[in-house]
Formats: sequence, C-alpha cells, structure tokens
Amino acid sequence: MATLGVNIDHIANVRQARQTVEPDPVQFAFLAELGGADSITVHLREDRRHIQDRDIYLLKDIIKTKLNLEMAATEEMLRISKKLLPDYITLVPEKRQEITTEGGLDVKNNEKYLKGYVDSLKSSNIEVSAFIDPANDQINSSGEIGFDFIELHTGKYAQLKGHDQYVELQKIIESSYYAVDLGLVVNAGHGLNYQNVKKVASINNMNELNIGHSIVSRALAVGLERAVREMKTLISIN
Repeated sequence: MATLGVNIDHIANVRQARQTVEPDPVQFAFLAELGGADSITVHLREDRRHIQDRDIYLLKDIIKTKLNLEMAATEEMLRISKKLLPDYITLVPEKRQEITTEGGLDVKNNEKYLKGYVDSLKSSNIEVSAFIDPANDQINSSGEIGFDFIELHTGKYAQLKGHDQYVELQKIIESSYYAVDLGLVVNAGHGLNYQNVKKVASINNMNELNIGHSIVSRALAVGLERAVREMKTLISIN
C-alpha cells in the first residue's frame, strides 16, 4: 500500500502573494499530519517564490512524520540540505520561468555531476531521490549514480484521457517494476488528483505518492485535515 506525502508549497503561495505571515505552511503541515499524511514535501526554489528558508527549519523541528525536501542540484541547496538534514531529498529540475515543474530530471546526461552531488548528500546520511520521467534509460542512470529512490513523473498521465492515459499508465507500471529490479524504491507524483490517483496507487511496487495542488484545492472547500483523509482513503488499496 502506497503512503502519502503531502506537498504544502501552495499554502506558501497564498502567503507570498501578499508578502505576509499567513497562512503559515508550518501550521498546515500539522493539519496534514492529523489527516494522515505520512510525510510532508516542500520545494525550496532558487527564487523562493513560495517556501522560505524559515519554513524548512521550522518544519524539520515540528513535524512528526518525515520531511521530503525537493530542490535543484545546486551548490546553495547542497549547503542548506547539509545544515537542515531532512529525512530525504528529491532532486528536481528547475526553471525560473516555469509555473510548476515541467518534467523529469535528466539524470542520463548529467551522470558525472549528479554522482558527486548524490555522494556528498549521502555522506551526510541523507537519502536521495530523483524525480524522473518513466523511461528505462533514466532509471538505469539513477541506479548507477546511487539514488536510493526515484519519483516517477506522472504529469503526462494526469493530462491524458482514455486510451492515451492507459498507455501512459502502463509505462509507469513497467518503469516501476524495472526500477525495483534494479534495487530502487519507487515513488510517484505530479498532477495526481481525486479522480486519477487510484490506478497509480494500486501499482504493486509503489512506495509513496506525493500530492499537493489537488489536496490544497480540495481543502479550500472542506478543510485540510479532511482533504488529506479523503486522499489517504483513495490510495489505501490492499
């Protein structure tokens, strides 16, 4: 059964829109845990458009589950992560002009750099995940670099419908089995919502689903604790 990581970046988006102190993502992380979240995910971006440095340090001290820090593989983020020591890190691609992460990290064409970067993180006893597209060459490179986890990008699956969505789902399923055979733990995320999550959650090898926008959107209507409980129920497939 997959666990649920709740991304609270969008809570910080609302706060930063007014450059004020509320809503506080740290308080909402507590509500997410009450709803059953197994981990809290935040993306500390180079431009600090939502999550701030203050947030990650408070979250590390306060949350009772696990902290998953999403970040680009930069020297600044390496320094921050070694000071913070989150439970695990997910390396993601990052473009300043993008609205949200547009695709998976190209580990295949950056093996040498990422190998040294991952080794440095692991020397501080931090587990490391790569956010990648469901493609065997990217999975192979992730294994060779030494990532502990991969997070399969489900954005394309979420955007498609009908037979095309089915084809993309099969690609995700096949990629998950391939990765597990290489000794990698498989997570997934991006674009998952209350309508499309169950098929991904039912994949046998799926360890964790990271979901943010859909849960926060639902929380506007019903409250965050209930929104997390509803998503948790959907992914709790025996």
